[in-house]
Amino acid sequence: MKCFYFNSKVKNGEPKTTKSVSMQSSTSVSMTTENEMGKSGSESSSRNVSDFSSNSSTKNSFAVMSQRQSNLREFMFSELKTATKNFSLSLMIGEGGFGCVYRGTIRNSEDSHKKIDIAVKQLNRRGFQGHKEWVTEVNVLGVVEHQNLVKLLGYCAEDDERGIQRLLIYEYMPNRSVQDHLSTRFQTTLPWATRLTIARDAARGLAFLHEGMDFQIIFRDFKSSNILLDENWNSKLSDFGLARLGPSDGLSHVSTAVVGTIGYAAPEYIQTGRLTVKSDVWSYGVFLYELITGRCPLDRNRPKGEEKLLEWVRPHISDLKKFRLIIDPRLNGKYSIKSAHKLAAVANKCLARQPKLRPKMSEVMEMVNMIVESSDMVSPQLDSKSSNISKRDGWKRRFFDVISGDNGCLIWRTW
Repeated sequence: MKCFYFNSKVKNGEPKTTKSVSMQSSTSVSMTTENEMGKSGSESSSRNVSDFSSNSSTKNSFAVMSQRQSNLREFMFSELKTATKNFSLSLMIGEGGFGCVYRGTIRNSEDSHKKIDIAVKQLNRRGFQGHKEWVTEVNVLGVVEHQNLVKLLGYCAEDDERGIQRLLIYEYMPNRSVQDHLSTRFQTTLPWATRLTIARDAARGLAFLHEGMDFQIIFRDFKSSNILLDENWNSKLSDFGLARLGPSDGLSHVSTAVVGTIGYAAPEYIQTGRLTVKSDVWSYGVFLYELITGRCPLDRNRPKGEEKLLEWVRPHISDLKKFRLIIDPRLNGKYSIKSAHKLAAVANKCLARQPKLRPKMSEVMEMVNMIVESSDMVSPQLDSKSSNISKRDGWKRRFFDVISGDNGCLIWRTW
């Protein structure tokens, strides 16, 4: 799948400027081309969905956030040319309908003797995702900061002989995306313990967007390719070009054009265009099964009956012996069947057909935290801090008995 690699956060005690970007644009997100759909495996699962629907109310536009203080740095285009060696193909780390992402190096603003790695996304003027999404990234990530959101360092918007240049500059995430590591293109796969911590970090990031600020952000395009891994294998949400502000007081939802990624989008959102935070919760549930199985949500190259992940796993859930058959074979048996079973139970709650029956992300985060803390498997990819796992029992064990149901079988109350 071709997509952006992004970042974000809400600043704490750092010096800020009042520089902001609020540009008008009629650019909209459109469906990716069919030749992109020719990609195999996980790439074929991530086609953008862009249907009908009326334009959203300006009350839910991120333009209002441009009035908040931001500490984003405004880069000169010449700086970025130097940082990326004139956008050398050898430094290109991502490509999509939006344009390309390059690795670069700049001097640390606090210590000119030190250099830091960056990721530079250069918008293609003919790209499917355009100026509107670029402005959303700047307005959102300029004021929002969290440990599980990739950090936007700055932006560039200036004219040169070829016209306007629009770029975004992020912290560099050396271990790429979760989707990359789940695909067969990598010789080694993510250990089970690492997958659990990724599930926890991603839940924490979504919970912060939904409940951690005085305004609510709906991600709208949560998926494994938008979860990036830093040098310590901590996961961070990225790519906020499709994000929306949550509904205003007194409203139950936001009405939007239907955009996102096939296989991840919640059914009620696809059918009605009514967007809520529970749409993100559904996407998170899909992602948990992606971690468990190592399969993408939609893969046209799979045999008939196995193309759609949720349909394939459904008959394997209620029987523990059958459940083992859906666990990623690349793990070579090095996983905890107990924690995998519990994680599937959380996924089922997130995949409740009725949005109101899905838990809040803060509740999901707590459930996943319990699984991580009760797991006795430690990943060699994580630092020693990850091995300090506390054991919780008593009511928490009983809590998971309720999730799993009698005789260890998962309660199937989902799609």
